[in-house]
Amino acid sequence: MPRYLVTALIVACALFMESLDATVISTALPAIAADLHEDPISLKLALTSYLLSLAIFIPASGWMADRFGARLIFRAAIVVFSLGSIFCGFSSNLTGFIAARLFQGLGGAMMVPVGRLVLLRSVPRSELVRALSYLTIPALLGPISGPLLGGFMTSYLNWRWIFWINIPMGILALALATVFIPDIREDNVESFDFRGFALSGFGLACLIFSLAGAGRHLVSTRVLLLLLAAGALSLMGYVFHASRTENPILELRLLKIQTFRAGITGGSLFRIGIGSIPLLLPLMLQLGFGMSAFQSGSITFSASAGALLMKTTAHPILARFGFRRILIFDALISGVFLASYGFFTPATPIFIIVTTLLIGGFIRSLEFTSINAITYAEIETGQMSKAVTFATVAQQLSLSIGIAVGAGMLQVFALLDPQQDLFALAHFRWAFIAMALISAASVLAFTGLSKDAGAEMAQKQHKRDLEKA
Repeated sequence: MPRYLVTALIVACALFMESLDATVISTALPAIAADLHEDPISLKLALTSYLLSLAIFIPASGWMADRFGARLIFRAAIVVFSLGSIFCGFSSNLTGFIAARLFQGLGGAMMVPVGRLVLLRSVPRSELVRALSYLTIPALLGPISGPLLGGFMTSYLNWRWIFWINIPMGILALALATVFIPDIREDNVESFDFRGFALSGFGLACLIFSLAGAGRHLVSTRVLLLLLAAGALSLMGYVFHASRTENPILELRLLKIQTFRAGITGGSLFRIGIGSIPLLLPLMLQLGFGMSAFQSGSITFSASAGALLMKTTAHPILARFGFRRILIFDALISGVFLASYGFFTPATPIFIIVTTLLIGGFIRSLEFTSINAITYAEIETGQMSKAVTFATVAQQLSLSIGIAVGAGMLQVFALLDPQQDLFALAHFRWAFIAMALISAASVLAFTGLSKDAGAEMAQKQHKRDLEKA
């Protein structure tokens, strides 16, 4: 096997670890909460902290690889991610668990982007598509196997094993990376935007923790307000800094491009609504319906299976109907499906639940594909790196906000109906409806697009697909 394909498989292994870990924890939330003697809703901090860590540290990954060498950073990322997994498995309280997830996210933020960078710079152009195809497999299998694996381990072993399973994979990836990953680095590395990194990172951290910490008396109101104010001031400082810096860590000037702005703003709104699913759906199935973790995971994985089915049909659909039409109508239909989850009851046939999740996942996948494509439709080659960084941060941040807002909605409707328990089915119903409205609001960003936005890109991709067939 050619050396570059071995490199692709190593990076794919790292991507599988990261994508699996991002989904496997959702099914185990009630069990983790019970073991740590915490309210299940408090575990939203465990989900948001990991995504927040990704959002903060991903922008620094490329610079660190150029400065210190891709092999060193890639191996260090595997070690950090694996150590974070060990710390998560041995956590005995919520604070320690959140700290471990933040540490683990640091490894994930470096591991996957640097791995992709190694492939892009070491694989011959003629073999790049083949090498990158190896990365699509773990990216698709991770979300599908995560709920099943997490549910099985939580029900029949212990939730801690969902983190310890990363250790043998991490050891194997580390050994192979030492032998096969090339030590790629740049001779002339531009200066790193430390001030922008500090302002944006601190601002995002304060903002997310103020949102996620609200409710259930996790943190006092005074502390939450201080975090919110500090975050707002820090982000305002970053906006001022970025406007006066030649190479800011997040290039805000890209938002002047209409398609990029629509992809970021509309995509963020859509992901905020959809981002609540990993929290709300397992909690409803387990605490509202009384299902086991394995039963819950066996049902929720169908949404990822639906997303996988869409991958083969997205490009012809976009070529036929155009980006603007798909982005608008698909966002509305996805909102309807998201709201419908709140109308599930313990008496709803499993077949109906699975079918609804499958179709909903299928439709959402088309929207995500459309958003990702339109975001880069007008980005020049020289701007692509900064655009990818910006979009990746926005994606992780919006998913983190979605979890925090979804939990907040559940708590708000519980406060309005104090006679019932927090996890009453009526509260889930209204929470899903509220998050569906947020997702549907993304159409406000897409209606400003021209009718032929992204048309050239969609037609070219469709032509390439037909030639391959």
